[in-house]
Amino acid sequence: MFNRDIILTESMEDYLEMFYRIVAKQGYIRPVDLSNAINVKPSSVTRMIQKLDEAGFITYEKYRNIALTEKGMTYGRFLVWRDEKLTEFLCLVKANHRVNEQVEGIEHYITPATMRVIRNLIIYFGSDPKRLADLENIQCQADYPDGEDLRLLRAWLFRHET
Repeated sequence: MFNRDIILTESMEDYLEMFYRIVAKQGYIRPVDLSNAINVKPSSVTRMIQKLDEAGFITYEKYRNIALTEKGMTYGRFLVWRDEKLTEFLCLVKANHRVNEQVEGIEHYITPATMRVIRNLIIYFGSDPKRLADLENIQCQADYPDGEDLRLLRAWLFRHET
């Protein structure tokens, strides 16, 4: 019996995203594929497989391949899309300092509604080079503490170096 009320944790989202990526690439997934892809011990993968199976995102039988359910495909597709769009947006607006780390820090705390706004901004700025140039000009204006030592902010705990 599935517990469909489980809310995905950050870790569950990361696993589900990787499940989806691997299935999209090779058509199936085995626990060892996941263990290798995210560089964790097989025992950790087994525990997460059980949680995602219980929550109805995957189906799993011991010693067999893992299958994404319709729910797992829907969420996995969104998680990959979210990662791609955040990366695209940060690159578009030239927030080029450790983009992957920034995406990892943002992605678990952003709502689907806000992701639609970001998608719309990508379309808006990407459709007219002048808009992007205007944005770059605005970014040159210092109306916040540019150049300040702000390494004590939580965001800097993602191993940023100044």
